[in-house]
Amino acid sequence: MTNPVLVEVTRGSRVESRHRGAVAVVDPRGKKVLLVGDTSEPVFPRSAVKAIQALPMVESGAADAFGFRARELALSQASHCGEPEHVAGVTAMLTAVGLDETALECGAHAPTHAGSAAELIRRGRPPGQLHNNCSGKHASFLAVARQLGIDHKGYVAPTHEVQVRVTEALRSLTGAAHGPENFAIDGCSIPTHAIPLADLALGFARFGTGIGLERLRAEAAHRLYQAAVSEPFYVAGTGRMDTELMKLLNGAALTKTGAEGVYCAALAGLGLGVAIKVDDGASRAAEAIMAAAIARLLPEQAEGVRRWTHAPVVTRRGAKVGEVRALSAHFHARP
Repeated sequence: MTNPVLVEVTRGSRVESRHRGAVAVVDPRGKKVLLVGDTSEPVFPRSAVKAIQALPMVESGAADAFGFRARELALSQASHCGEPEHVAGVTAMLTAVGLDETALECGAHAPTHAGSAAELIRRGRPPGQLHNNCSGKHASFLAVARQLGIDHKGYVAPTHEVQVRVTEALRSLTGAAHGPENFAIDGCSIPTHAIPLADLALGFARFGTGIGLERLRAEAAHRLYQAAVSEPFYVAGTGRMDTELMKLLNGAALTKTGAEGVYCAALAGLGLGVAIKVDDGASRAAEAIMAAAIARLLPEQAEGVRRWTHAPVVTRRGAKVGEVRALSAHFHARP
């Protein structure tokens, strides 16, 4: 099926661009609360599932063994901006497990925070693996390996015990098949598996509520949820939507963006999971759609999320000349 247009981008009085996509909102027992577009097509969730990927760190006892608290648990599920606080936090995680940056296998890229990237250039320093937005997640993988007493080298391989446990957690929560036909490699070198949107939403509903999970896993999910919503800066960074949205919602939701227009959320109080995919991979559209979904599910927050449901299009001088707007009529559809 052809997914509907969920976001329009205007300039002046005309629509300049359109973004198609799909949305699934599901409860932990699998009830479909809201479906828009094709939610059965498997999509690569990319970084949107980092909270679920962090479960083995808590379940294995590594988080407690190495003294990880809310900051470290938030970094373990982060796509951080590479700001100094993020780098310091990941460095502390590595130090706690007796390793350093050279043990990371995520690769290096410049900080996505412009000021931090500029400071590296000013100081004549190249970016390192600590600046990689996934370095906290990778530090958590290293912690699992150390806790299990196994060789950490090659921990990104799909056959390594760390990734076996990560894949099992994803399969358990989403109920989706993780076979070779849906397998690929993510940008940070770990395995990624394409999962239908409705199953992703189910996974986040279970993550946020613990319903359908055995006790140890439910407790681990709760700790990770609370860490994210209490330390949202470490999940993303200055000015990022995940950080600002979780601050605004004050514990009502854990939200996490992923590459190529994927966005997921767990709304613990409502007992719902949300999964979004934008066909063309545009993050601006995914942000508008997530905000519209939040406005639909938490109507008291509709005005607060308007900055994303109607994000301004501005000139280089800051004048508003249009907007990126979610088409809210779609978010009242029923499955």
